[in-house]
Amino acid sequence: MEVMSLKSFIGGIHPKDQKQYTKDLPIIKIKASDEVVFPLKQHIGAPCQPIVKIKDNVKVGQIIATSDQFVSSPIISSVSGVVKKIEERMDVSGKMQESIVIANDGLYQKVENNNNKQELTYEEKIERIKAAGIVGLGGAGFPTHVKLSVKDSNQVQYYIVNGAECEPYLTSDYRLMLEKTDELIAGIHVLLEMFPKALCYIAIEDNKKEAIHLLKEKCKYEKRIAVKELKTKYPQGGERMLVKVLTGKTLNSKMLPLDVGCIVDNVETLIGIHNAVIKGKPLMERVVTVSGDAVKKPGNFMAPFGINHRELVEAAGGLKAEPQKLISGGPMMGFAMVTMDAPVTKTSSSILLFKEDVVAKSLETACINCGRCVEICPSRIIPSRLADFSKRKDEASFVAWNGLECVECGSCSYVCPAKRQLKQAIGSMRKTALANRKKK
Repeated sequence: MEVMSLKSFIGGIHPKDQKQYTKDLPIIKIKASDEVVFPLKQHIGAPCQPIVKIKDNVKVGQIIATSDQFVSSPIISSVSGVVKKIEERMDVSGKMQESIVIANDGLYQKVENNNNKQELTYEEKIERIKAAGIVGLGGAGFPTHVKLSVKDSNQVQYYIVNGAECEPYLTSDYRLMLEKTDELIAGIHVLLEMFPKALCYIAIEDNKKEAIHLLKEKCKYEKRIAVKELKTKYPQGGERMLVKVLTGKTLNSKMLPLDVGCIVDNVETLIGIHNAVIKGKPLMERVVTVSGDAVKKPGNFMAPFGINHRELVEAAGGLKAEPQKLISGGPMMGFAMVTMDAPVTKTSSSILLFKEDVVAKSLETACINCGRCVEICPSRIIPSRLADFSKRKDEASFVAWNGLECVECGSCSYVCPAKRQLKQAIGSMRKTALANRKKK
């Protein structure tokens, strides 16, 4: 298929990508320590409930918590051992939530895999994806079986693989595209069999030349798969941006990609789909980028769920200096961590450690009406005004001025010369307004 010329969206910013620290380093697989912790909510939707009890023996690949709600995803043990406790533990956001604590016996005894059948129906593939605990691994954590459950499989015109990875520092998807190329393409084929009318676009920013070249070579005889090289610009990997750039279709806050015939999934999610459907292997680990100027040896690590973030930092050589700032996820859309002593979960894409908390030291001043936030906003709204509405708790004006269309990318805060925390203010009001809209 013909590869498109470089395209992008209106607005956006060009922060230094800071990927040089980890992009050329192979993924390192690490093992769990003596104790692993599994919070019961690791996805968008209903939290899980334990189906094991204290002193129960568990095996690798065993479901230990699940829910009878459709929008949920089971939690699967990454180790064998004994259930030590079921109690509240701190998660990466600093909140206490019920968790299953397992004492790792180091034997890694596996649940017997009976998923040998390869000729599967659409419904059987969905069931395997659900049972494997697959969620969106780009950070959102939406249960994948829900996204793929459509009334008519022919309505999916485009299946978009998000390999843009536009956040600074993060390189886990880039390394996976290089190291797990065949598994990625096999996962795509699973989806194309499920959606017979769909074309697949693998979207990659043009700063990832090696991945682009490799995937183009691997897909050169594919009639339904095309590599789409996109301009390097943040937030190019946003769902709305990808859909607009690749298909010309426009999404708003009341719509899902499926409303315009699209499904968007992250690179690592596709590899998880391959493992679940073809190998019968559930989601028990993910690649986590460890980077920042406070860590000795930044890298990408294949980390089993339930291990402590501090173990990841130790695998990266430990600390150069005591960090003032910890971030889970990317620096633009991630969130501050209060401690490294929190477990890795399905949505743990990275831990970034910085010697200085630059944002905390920035003095916020009055808006100077420069218009920079408007110029770069990919949603074409007015962040400075929306932030004012938020501070005044004026929800009606916030909604009337299209505040719900914000994608919370943080570009406005990044360019603001007054150092206003625009994203945080808008995000707070947006959360309230969305909750009220659901009530109505």
